[in-house]
Amino acid sequence: MGECGIVQPEGSKAPPPVTAATWIISDLDSGAVLAAKDPHARERPASLIKVLLAIVVIRELRPETVVEGTQDDANQEGTRVGIGPGGQYTVDQLLHALVMRSGNDAAYALARTLGGPAAALEKMNALAKEFGALDTRAATPSGLDGPGMMTSAYDQSLIFRAAMQHEEFANAAKTERIDFPGYAGREGFQVTNDNRLLGSYEGFLGGKTGFTDDSRHTYVGAAERDGKRLVVVLLRGEREQSPLAEQGASLLDYGFELAEQGAKPVGELVTQSPEAQPKPNPNKQTEVTESVDDRSSTTTEAEPERSAFGNVGLPLVILAGVAVLVTLAMWLRRRRARAARAARG
Repeated sequence: MGECGIVQPEGSKAPPPVTAATWIISDLDSGAVLAAKDPHARERPASLIKVLLAIVVIRELRPETVVEGTQDDANQEGTRVGIGPGGQYTVDQLLHALVMRSGNDAAYALARTLGGPAAALEKMNALAKEFGALDTRAATPSGLDGPGMMTSAYDQSLIFRAAMQHEEFANAAKTERIDFPGYAGREGFQVTNDNRLLGSYEGFLGGKTGFTDDSRHTYVGAAERDGKRLVVVLLRGEREQSPLAEQGASLLDYGFELAEQGAKPVGELVTQSPEAQPKPNPNKQTEVTESVDDRSSTTTEAEPERSAFGNVGLPLVILAGVAVLVTLAMWLRRRRARAARAARG
C-alpha cells in the first residue's frame, strides 16, 4: 500500500470524485483494502484521533467511574459538549460525548482521568504502534492541532477497525442521542450525534467527523450491506462540492459495488505493528516453513555463529592481530639496536 495516486482493482471503473487529498475503502472484518488514494500520505487527523483515545479509555477505565468536571475542561477550544466545573459525569457518558459530539471538553476530562494529557498521549501513541499505525502520532488527546500531529488514511482505517471490535465504541458511534448531566444548578440536556449519515445511509454503523484549520475536514464512517461491512476514511477534504460525510457515502457506494463484483483487493490492513512481528533470519537462504517453536530453536542455534562485534567482528579481529604483530616487530627492532650499541661500546 505504498503507492501514490489512486489505487484500484485492475479493470474496475474509476472511483467517484471527492475533494479529499487521501482516502481509503476497506473491509471492516477481513481488513482487505478495496481501493485507495495515497493511503500512507501523512495528514492532520483532527478529531479522528479521538477514536484512538476512546480505545484507551475502554481498555483502562470502568464505565461507571464518576469524573468531576473542572474549569479546565470547560475552557477547551473548539467543539464542546457542555461539561462544567463540579458536574458529575460517568466515563460512559463522557465516552458517548467524545464519539457522538466530538467534545474536546470530554476528551480533556477523560485524559485527566487517564493520568493527565501527557500520560494519555503516551498511552495513545503506544497503542498506535501496537496496532501497526506507524504513520500516526497524537500530539493532543482531542485532535486540536499540535506539533508533530499526524496520521494517514491507512492508519485511521485500522484504528477504526480496532475500535469497532469494542462493543462500547460501536454502540456509542451509532447512538443518535443521550441525556447528559448539567452542573452548578444548571439542568441536564440532550446530546445528539453529529454524523450526517446516521439514519440516512442504508446500513450505516457509525463514524467520526473532524475539522481544524490545519487538517481541514476529515471523516470516517462504516456501513453494512448484504453481510459485508465496509469503512471509508477521508483526510484533508473540503466542503465545496458537498459535506465530507456525503463524499464518504459516495465512496462507500463504490466500495460495495467492487465487493459485489468480487474485485480483487489492492492491499490489506495489518493486524499488529510490523516491528512486533518475527523477522526472518538473514543468514538463512532457504524458505522457512517451520512452526513458531521451530523458528525459535533455529534462531538459538544460529547465535553462536554471531560475533560479539556484530557483522564487523571478523575485520576487527584481523586488525587487532596485525596491530599486535607490528608492535612486537618494533619491540624486537629496538632491542637489537640497543644490543648493537652495547657491543660497539
